[in-house]
Amino acid sequence: MSTQYLSKNYVEETRFGLWFLRSHTWQHHVLRVAINDLRGLFSEPLPQAPVLLDAGCGQGKSFTLLQQAFAPARLIGLDADPHSLQMSQAEAERQGLSVELIGSDCATLDVADNSVDLLFCHQTFHHLVEQQRALQEFYRVLKPGGYLLFAESTEAYIDTWVIRWLFRHPMHVQKSAEGYLAMLREQGFEFGPQNVSYPYLWWSRSKDFGLLERLRLRRPKPVGQREETLVNCVARKPLASVVP
Repeated sequence: MSTQYLSKNYVEETRFGLWFLRSHTWQHHVLRVAINDLRGLFSEPLPQAPVLLDAGCGQGKSFTLLQQAFAPARLIGLDADPHSLQMSQAEAERQGLSVELIGSDCATLDVADNSVDLLFCHQTFHHLVEQQRALQEFYRVLKPGGYLLFAESTEAYIDTWVIRWLFRHPMHVQKSAEGYLAMLREQGFEFGPQNVSYPYLWWSRSKDFGLLERLRLRRPKPVGQREETLVNCVARKPLASVVP
């Protein structure tokens, strides 16, 4: 029996992809590293006891890491895949965490206006077909002064033969790091260079997973001389904001 997804544009993941999202590699080398990096990109003190929304929570592997990093008073997980939500519920129970789970499309968030302090969107945005609408929804649900924690793989990584072979994505919406940052600015989010990073992690190298560099057969290119495969950004909704 096929899964009834909560988005008409949902792109179903491969079996390998679903397995990978349960793996130690995903939790330790992807999620943990991204959350630690995002935490370090804040220019101001972290919000105290925030309402934190994980948009595209998948199987809930981020919950413990988010709890440790941001100590939310209220943690909400949202996903358009009912099966993933079931796994998120089991993960929250296994970790002894109180998590509110919502079945919703990111382009039509079932979340109140101005109700969220931190919105965590990690490796979710490149799965979304209606990216502009999703970003408008992120802006809407964030409180004035709230933060979008945005962490994404770029087209330079997604559009490689190994990623196309192992995973499934809507290829026509993939963007460069600059393209994603431009979207955030156009929506009205504020951030400076100190709030952006371009991680160059082994698993994100677009051709050989950094093998030649680890063997010292090639020197890594510095920022500005390479096509970025990852971009992380902590973007703030202005205190006095009008939804575009």
